Amino acid sequence: MKTQQLLDGLYIKLNRRDFVDPDPLMFLYDFKDVKDREIVGLISSSVAYGRVAQILKSVKKLLKPMNGQPFEFIKHSSETEFLKTFKGFKHRFTNDEDIARLFSGIKRAVNEYDSLENLFLSQMNLTTTDRLVSFTDFLNSGKQSYLLPSPLKGSACKRLNLYLKWMVRSDNVDPGGWKKVDPADLIIPLDTHMHRASKILGFTKRKAANWKTAIEITEKFRKISPKDPTKYDFALTRLGIRQEMSFDELIDNISI
Repeated sequence: MKTQQLLDGLYIKLNRRDFVDPDPLMFLYDFKDVKDREIVGLISSSVAYGRVAQILKSVKKLLKPMNGQPFEFIKHSSETEFLKTFKGFKHRFTNDEDIARLFSGIKRAVNEYDSLENLFLSQMNLTTTDRLVSFTDFLNSGKQSYLLPSPLKGSACKRLNLYLKWMVRSDNVDPGGWKKVDPADLIIPLDTHMHRASKILGFTKRKAANWKTAIEITEKFRKISPKDPTKYDFALTRLGIRQEMSFDELIDNISI
């Protein structure tokens, strides 16, 4: 079976909202206002590491004090208040100080650019790599952070690229909201599931799931879908995430 035919078939079959749960993406659906959604998306994607049950629990803890108004909560709170509100918070490598720093970076972006989208758009004259470096540097106040790693260190920046995909693309799964960023510029959110799928597809032979590998894989997807290279991400990763699905479907068909 031709690769594009296989991918299109998986997209039609699996790129459905009823396959989202459990996934932190589902928190974004509750927010119609893009200024709220983009903040919820960054929070949800940033802690999207570890066991999914713990991820969902942590996101709920972070959103609860916001009372359904994340933009207003961020805009009108100080770093001291962030530390007080989330005192004792722990999510694997992330603690209350990390959260307060991230929220302070978001607050600074809101105050200076009015939105995270505008902050990102201010970097659009840079290369793809430098754009993410600048975006994360601003939000991290120039410090290194596990929540928002930089591609300068070789990280695939899976969670950041996942966030951008959520906000830029708009279909049955990705809610979108950012209108001025081109989906053609997105990079594959590379995790172990996408890495395995890409190896099966013959898109990479690289062993490390790092930034160089993410770029290489994205270029292969871009040849198939130039205007939307991350289109197949959700469908392909369901094969590794959901218990009732497996990569056998991909293996059996790609070998035909």
